[in-house]
Amino acid sequence: MAERLDAADLARRIVDLLSDKQADNILLLDIRKVATFADYFVIASGTSERQINALLEAIREELKTMDLKMRHQEGSAESGWVLLDLGDVVLHIFAPEEREYYDLESLWQAATPVVRIQ
Repeated sequence: MAERLDAADLARRIVDLLSDKQADNILLLDIRKVATFADYFVIASGTSERQINALLEAIREELKTMDLKMRHQEGSAESGWVLLDLGDVVLHIFAPEEREYYDLESLWQAATPVVRIQ
C-alpha cells in the first residue's frame, strides 16, 4: 500500500504534477478558514480539450499509484471545466474562457493563496 498523504501534501503533489504536464496558471488555495467541505482548492487551466484530458489522465494515474480514489467528477474536457473531488482537496481544471467566466479566484478571494505558478 502506498504512503498516506495529508491534504496539504496531496494538494502540493497535484500542483507539481500539473506543472510537470504544462498546465497554465496553477493556483493552490487554502480554503480551511472559509469553507467546511474541503481544505484546499487547486485551480489550473489547460489550453485545449486535448491538454485537459491529458491532465485528467495524469491525475488519475497518480491517484492510482498513491492508492487514492476520486470521490466524484463533474464536467468534462469538452465543456471546458472539470472538477475532481478528492475529499479534502478539490481540483478545478478549466479552459481559459471558462476560467475567466467562473472567476473562482474572485469568488474565493478570502482564501489563502499557497502557491501560484503562472
